[in-house]
Amino acid sequence: MFRWNAGPMPTRPPLRDRPRFAAFSRRFDPLRRYEIRPARSRAGLIMQFGVVALIAAVLTSAFVLPGFLGVGQAAAAASNAFEALPSNLEIQPFAQNTTVFAKKGGVDVPIASFYAQNRQDVGWNDVAQTVKDATVAAEDPRFYQEGAVDLLGTVRGALSTVSGSSVQGGSSITQQYVKNVEVERCDALTDEKKLKACYADAAGVTLQRKVQEMRYAVGLEKKYSKQQILLGYLNVVGFGGTVYGIQAAAHYYFNTTAAQLTLPQAATLTAILNNPANLRIDEPDNKDNGAANGYKATKERRDYVLDRMEINHKITAAERDAAKKTPIQPTITPTTSGCASASQYNAAFFCDYVRDVVLNDPAYGATADDRWATLNRGGLKIYTTLNLDLQAVAQQSLSSYIPPSMAGIDLGASNVSMELGTGRIVTMVENRAFNNTDQPIDGTTAVNYNTDEAYGGSQGFQTGSTFKAFDLAAWLEAGNSLYDTINASQHDFPTSDFTNSCADINGPDWPVTNDEGSASRLSVMAATAESVNTAFAKMGTQIDLCSILNAAKALGVHPASSSNPLTSVPSMILGVNYLSPLTMATAYAGIANNGVVCTPVAIDKVVNADGSAHKVSPTTCTQGLQPNIAAGVTYALQGVMRGGGTAESANPYDGTPIMGKTGTTDDSLQNWLVTSTSKVSTATWVGNVSGSTPLRSLDFDGIGGGDVKFSIAKPILSAIDGLYGGSAFTKPTNAVLYGDQVTIPDVSGKTPQEAQTLLQGLGLDATIDSTPVDSSQPAGTAAGTDPAAGTSANKGSSVTVQVSNGQSASIPGGLIGKTESEAKAALTAAGFTNVTVKKPDSGGNGNGNGKSDADLRVTAVDPAEGSAASKSQTVTITLG
Repeated sequence: MFRWNAGPMPTRPPLRDRPRFAAFSRRFDPLRRYEIRPARSRAGLIMQFGVVALIAAVLTSAFVLPGFLGVGQAAAAASNAFEALPSNLEIQPFAQNTTVFAKKGGVDVPIASFYAQNRQDVGWNDVAQTVKDATVAAEDPRFYQEGAVDLLGTVRGALSTVSGSSVQGGSSITQQYVKNVEVERCDALTDEKKLKACYADAAGVTLQRKVQEMRYAVGLEKKYSKQQILLGYLNVVGFGGTVYGIQAAAHYYFNTTAAQLTLPQAATLTAILNNPANLRIDEPDNKDNGAANGYKATKERRDYVLDRMEINHKITAAERDAAKKTPIQPTITPTTSGCASASQYNAAFFCDYVRDVVLNDPAYGATADDRWATLNRGGLKIYTTLNLDLQAVAQQSLSSYIPPSMAGIDLGASNVSMELGTGRIVTMVENRAFNNTDQPIDGTTAVNYNTDEAYGGSQGFQTGSTFKAFDLAAWLEAGNSLYDTINASQHDFPTSDFTNSCADINGPDWPVTNDEGSASRLSVMAATAESVNTAFAKMGTQIDLCSILNAAKALGVHPASSSNPLTSVPSMILGVNYLSPLTMATAYAGIANNGVVCTPVAIDKVVNADGSAHKVSPTTCTQGLQPNIAAGVTYALQGVMRGGGTAESANPYDGTPIMGKTGTTDDSLQNWLVTSTSKVSTATWVGNVSGSTPLRSLDFDGIGGGDVKFSIAKPILSAIDGLYGGSAFTKPTNAVLYGDQVTIPDVSGKTPQEAQTLLQGLGLDATIDSTPVDSSQPAGTAAGTDPAAGTSANKGSSVTVQVSNGQSASIPGGLIGKTESEAKAALTAAGFTNVTVKKPDSGGNGNGNGKSDADLRVTAVDPAEGSAASKSQTVTITLG
């Protein structure tokens, strides 16, 4: 032992300057860094044993007698250095399970969990006393009497270290709590380099780390009670694998709670703490510690725990013996991390969508790593918008017709529903089972057909005629009306017929066929109800194609994938863009909601692990269409769901007003029905995920592939209406319905070009039909119009100028009462060359009037006097 005199010694140099002391002092350098390397010689071992003795003295003075530091300058210096170490260990919230909820019967039901570590914190009263007693008895029997550090265990560990053995523990529960807290802090890191460095700092086998651990422990006991420290330890400590904390361990290993653990169970879990990797009891096939040998290693440790509990008077000898006789029989109850568990509620794809929402929303973290940590470590309670009762109806209806897989086709189908005005998604189903593993199984997929690529992996599908809703919006915005008459007879459309102010659309002619309905001339209302493609193509020539695209965008339409950007070529009119069902449901909800479109949301509220509210990104509502335009589109789409409309068979006819639109792409590869009431919109899709098999060539439970969407949708719509009801839609103004009325003038006798110019000047869409028609007007001039002169028509309506062949004349008047010869002469003079006569005795019947031919007079003419007829047409005069 060395002694230092505090007073000056002028006759001798200071001790620290003497060569022998300087050499000895260098042996203390590792102590100043709080790291002792194993000695390589006997002399060194003896010297380091002295250092350990000094450490023990310093620790004793630091932890037990902080006012008694008279052991000398070296001890004082070490004590001061110890006190200078950081003492405030910041305890962040431990990684907690995040739970996702959905409504079932009006009650929030957990459907899935996410975690990096399976942990659920519990309070002091939620942990069985047997667990607390077992932990203290086995891990730190002096816990309630000692300070923050187990000095005896620490010195024992230090001696083992300096003798060349591995660094020993000998830690108090407080020290173990510190170590677990530091390791937990590391687990939150995502950068591999930082993670390794953190682990080395938190759990490295150096005395430097051990001393810092002790310093933190001293700081903790100044701030927290023993009870708080023990509970914190039980909540953070690992029990093997990804199971952390006593509550998760109780559930996983014994399917119970921490509060309900029996004595043998509590002792078993405490035993696992000694070596979680080797003493876990979820590996029944483990030869060293498995079911065959009764989990021998764990049982030995468990019985040791029971012995320690009896020695420390926490249980009686009888209780100990009875517990030892109890075999270890785990009831492994995994808590699945991820969305697979939501499959029992048909909600796995919706759950996966919620996951993607969190991982993409800055409300849950500034970076992708932050958001991942929030979801998997934050212990959130996420309350979603999903209605499991409606979800069950939707899944049942879809699955009753569309199988998960079918030979010869990559078959997909989906349905999604959302509330108007809130954007809340209430159903989201598809035909396949959820499978996000790397093991492909027929009839399963990880792709959510309802959503965009960023929120489920789908690249969307061509929408067919459901896109006509946006054509209608642009049509009405341009000042046209629903009862405008359209000439739907044109089938070949040169690109030059179209205008596009936002894209170059040069290209070949566009051939258009009518997949569902056809007509030569009809109103926009009828063209919508019957889904006449040529009518909408014709309408497209009268408006800017860019306005159609802009109307769609204003209603939230965007490409499902960046690989398929929106296009505004003429064929866009009939739905060639690749969109998701959720996007279409969102847009139709906006139309039915008087033009106010709201972004879809899947989350109602989020609660943090501490019970506080977490920020949730709300729906964003904007006026996508002017209310009167939206009312007009809605009015037209109601005709689709009524008698004569293409989707009448999907209408539940339950008294709830409904609008919608069907869509079938070329060769019926993709089939759609998008609908909305005043409360909820839906989008149903059936089609080819890939490939090109015509749906109309298939049969689904007796329903043709082109019509099966109606059978799927009807029960879903009925269930939604039963829950939400609905009111009448806003009625559009007369201007939207009928536009500005004009009277079609008489253009007969004018040149066709003069007639066209006159009609166009009135705001009518006038075209010339060059096929001659019978007319009394000179050949090559305007014979008249269709609709006829004097008819009221909306501005923008289609009017056809008819060209005369000069082969028509009016039946002369005054023929009645004339003789046969007089009538024939008059008709011949008018240009009619084919005149037949019907006399009273024609057909051998006779009339019995006894008149001679000279006395007979004309009694009837067919065609009638004054009517127009072809000069070559037969004219019959009847005599009597």
